[in-house]
Parts: sequence; C-alpha cells; structure tokens
Amino acid sequence: MRQNGIVALCVSSALALSACTNKNDEQVQRALQDIASGDEASLNEVMISASDPNDAVAYFTNALTANPDKIELQRGLAKSLVRAQKPTEGATAWRTVVANAESTPEDRVMLADALIRANDWAAAKAELNLIPPTHESFDRYRIEALVADSDKNWKKADSFYEIAVGLTTKPANVLNNWGFSRLTRGEAAAAEKLFVEALTYDPSMFTAKNNLVLARAAQRKYDLPVVRMTQQERAELLYSMALAAIKQGDVAVGKGLLQQAIETHPQYFEAATRSLEALDANVQL
Repeated sequence: MRQNGIVALCVSSALALSACTNKNDEQVQRALQDIASGDEASLNEVMISASDPNDAVAYFTNALTANPDKIELQRGLAKSLVRAQKPTEGATAWRTVVANAESTPEDRVMLADALIRANDWAAAKAELNLIPPTHESFDRYRIEALVADSDKNWKKADSFYEIAVGLTTKPANVLNNWGFSRLTRGEAAAAEKLFVEALTYDPSMFTAKNNLVLARAAQRKYDLPVVRMTQQERAELLYSMALAAIKQGDVAVGKGLLQQAIETHPQYFEAATRSLEALDANVQL
C-alpha cells in the first residue's frame, strides 16, 4: 500500500511539474514512463529478496506472461527459483536468461551456480569454461573454487578461494567452504584457522562453529573453542565433538562429552541421550 501511495505522489508531482513548465504531452508521457520503470525495478528487487521465495516465483512467472522477453523478469524468476530450493528449475530459467541477447557473463556464472546446486557438476564446469577469462567476479571465483574442489584439484581450489575472499567484504561462507575443503583433505590445523577466520566475519554462523569443533577434534583437541555460542549451541557442539571422539576410538572422552551435552542442553537432548545409552549398552554407534 505504501508503494502505491508513493507512485501516486510521484505521478501527481510529475503532472504538476509539467504544467508549471508547459511541457508537451510527449514529455509528460516520458516522465510517467520513467517513474513506472523505476517503480517496477524497485518492486522486482523487493520480490527477489522477499521472505517467501515462492511468492517471488509466482510474481515473476505472472509478470513474464505479459513480458516474456524482459531480461530483468527472467533473472528475477531464475534467482527466485534457486532461493525456493528448486535448483533444477532455476538452472532452466537461467538458461533462458543466458539465451537472451542482453545477457552478461555473470548470468552464465549464476547458471553454473544453479547447476552445482542441482548436483550437475559436469554441466556447471562446461558453463564456466564458456565465460571469458577477463570476467572477474566474486561469484565466478567462488564457483570455480567449488568445481576445482570437486575435481580434487587442491592447488587451483586454494587459489580460487583466496581470490574470492579478496573480492568480498563478507567472506564468511567462502572461508567456511575453504576450511571444509582443507578438513576433508586431512589438513585439520589449516582448516581450524579458516573456520576461526570465518567466525570473525559472522560470529553467528553455526556451521562454521560445528566445523571448527570437528577440525579441533581431528587434532584431539576436545575442549570447546572460545567463540560466541548459545547454551543450545554449546550442547550441540559438545555432541558433535563427542561423536568425533568416539569415531577416533576415544570412547571414554566421547562418553564424557555426551554427558556434558545432555546436562548443558536447555531441553531434553534426545540424540545425545540415545547415543549415551547405546554406549552404555555396548551397542556400536
């Protein structure tokens, strides 16, 4: 409702201005079109970031019925489908964007991103190979790093992760991914440093906290790191550490951590309780 009021106010202002300066009808129409265009662009942005991505999908699908070739609407639909956890449909929508004469190399980057989310790594790699090497963007290097990781090309992956981190002011997710990559290679100490760095940018990222605990446990560091956490997070991190300890053969340590997790959790911690009971009954986890 507020947007409609703003549009009405802008339109009335444009008409008043045209009367004062004796603009002709053509100039008035042009002014109104500019206002409408700006309002549409704003609405598109609002819908792309809407809390419910399915609403955005419906909005852009409907808008494309009247303007099927409008690339801003095509992009909006593609982005919204990916946000709605529909990567396969999102990839199809991004292919429509890429086929548009007004598309840019970054559109192909986002197509590769959607393909990765749809677990089609070969197709994503093929799309990345079609992007000119002169096109440099945060998302391009972020995705290149993920593809290099999937190929176990560690040297290239590290290079791309490093470049991506330098191209954004919010590198927490990239640092977390990079850390997980190092952890899967068996480089727990290096991974620990990356998870700690990720948390300096986003102290609330629980995934990085959990990965940090796993990296420390892999080095047999069974104390919680000094990071900001809620009581429930503390219990869940103790649980993750307990399972890691048990898998490494440190059963007594794991049992103690499970007991701590149960006592720490603000509510009944079913998973930890079940695991502890299984240990007590000598049932293999």
